[in-house]
Amino acid sequence: MSKKVKKEKQKDINDQVQEVENGTETVVEEREELSVEEQLQEELAKEKDKFLRLFAEFENFKKRTAKERIELFKTANQDVVLAMLPVLDDFDRALNEIAKSDDSELFKGVELISNKFRETLKNKGLTGIEVAQGDTFDADVHEAITQIPAPSDELKGKIIDVVEKGYKLGEKIIRYPKVVVGQ
Repeated sequence: MSKKVKKEKQKDINDQVQEVENGTETVVEEREELSVEEQLQEELAKEKDKFLRLFAEFENFKKRTAKERIELFKTANQDVVLAMLPVLDDFDRALNEIAKSDDSELFKGVELISNKFRETLKNKGLTGIEVAQGDTFDADVHEAITQIPAPSDELKGKIIDVVEKGYKLGEKIIRYPKVVVGQ
């Protein structure tokens, strides 16, 4: 090939390269415009996602605080009720001792006061935990203060005696019943 033909081919190649470069610049400019649009859309999507997450977190916070508030109202008087439980125990002991005497009027008077006191505590949400001799011992509900040899085989792992009554305030146990368990 002659030098002239080589120069023309080189010129054609250079022109084609120039056209490709110019076309590429146009495509790059369009992509930049699209990418700016796309970037804005991506930013908007990120902000929407951030907003939705923040909103959901706030809703969860509101629900949690409302639940805690309700729980607080339910157990707000727990300290007062706990302080009254020994008085309730004393009424039980007094009624047992007065029942042994012949004074029925004294018994009726103390029983009336005891019943009124119990009803007041019951209205505040206090309930007794029912435990009887022969019930199966449950460590989640009962507090074993001692174990003694069981009088019979069927009382092994069962409650032999209830030393102190247990109470619940609402659904929460505020004093576990103290029991003697057979082994």
